Amino acid sequence: MKAIIPEGGITVHKELCEYEAFHTSSIHHLDIFNSALTNHQKFEGCINDFFRKSGFHNVCVAIGTFDGVHLGHQQVIKKMIADAKIYSGAAVVVTFDRHPKTVIPHSKPPPLIYPLKQKLKMIELLDVGYTILIPFDINMSKLEATCFVKILRHELGNIKSISVGKNFLFGHNRTGNLSLLEKMGKHLGFEVHGLSAVSLDGKIISSTKVREAISIGNLELASQMLGREYSIFGVIVQGDGIGKKLGFPTANVDVGGLILPPNGVYVARIVVKKAMYNAVLNIGVRPTIKQSAPQKRCEAHLLDFKSDIYGEEVEVIIQKKIRDEVKFKSLQALKRQIQKDIQQARKIFKN
Repeated sequence: MKAIIPEGGITVHKELCEYEAFHTSSIHHLDIFNSALTNHQKFEGCINDFFRKSGFHNVCVAIGTFDGVHLGHQQVIKKMIADAKIYSGAAVVVTFDRHPKTVIPHSKPPPLIYPLKQKLKMIELLDVGYTILIPFDINMSKLEATCFVKILRHELGNIKSISVGKNFLFGHNRTGNLSLLEKMGKHLGFEVHGLSAVSLDGKIISSTKVREAISIGNLELASQMLGREYSIFGVIVQGDGIGKKLGFPTANVDVGGLILPPNGVYVARIVVKKAMYNAVLNIGVRPTIKQSAPQKRCEAHLLDFKSDIYGEEVEVIIQKKIRDEVKFKSLQALKRQIQKDIQQARKIFKN
């Protein structure tokens, strides 16, 4: 899959939108990446030019934030892919580089299920050819719904179909909906598919429901809604070395902005550099350690492992919770408990 990022955001022409702040040059530059956002290359021209040079004269699109890429999202994307096969067109997901609520004033952004790179990888696994990653800024948030659709039609070229969730809302103040898309589709010549939400045991699946399941520790339910085993993704960053001083060095996973399971000690498996290792995982604020501003951390002690993995991307697969996070009277008491946690984890892995 190729990830396409319009340099400076999407281009808006005067005939498409009356909002002056969006008027930009007609010169287009695209940044093209793979799903891991590496192997960067430049392309001069609009997205439609890029598709045509790639051999596509038709385009089918799925639009959404797609946090978690859960079963409901997968249904929308698979419908788009089916259409792309019918029309011999490019299979394109249109999404954003951040959650829109991080930009919209007076909105509280939700913690994410996946960081951006992982979301792109999950989209790629569905056999999507291209994902257009639109930089979402304050100007983008002010874009009227009709203008957004016109821009997509102008930039992407011959759109044959657009697939969205039935309750999809978009545009300034979320004034755009399925009805508006269908109306514009008739005028601009594309089909619109508004897919009903997927249900599990009679309850609708949504990113919000997945977050709720994770936050209360119901990881089995979260996995069912995601359609895959729930795991935490992040990069290993430098910690304060306290674990190493205690004799149990930890890999500190950067989980900023992510939803996490409840605080506690877990048995987990860590995937790094395509290899899997057993680990004891602590999620929490480390109450035993004196800190001026405690922050929730995700720290893993990999069993029988000594390599340097700073800067590496890892996947944390939680197996079982051992205990709640506890404040101990001393670091020595904490050390003794960690030894017991490791012994218990070894028994679990052995069985």
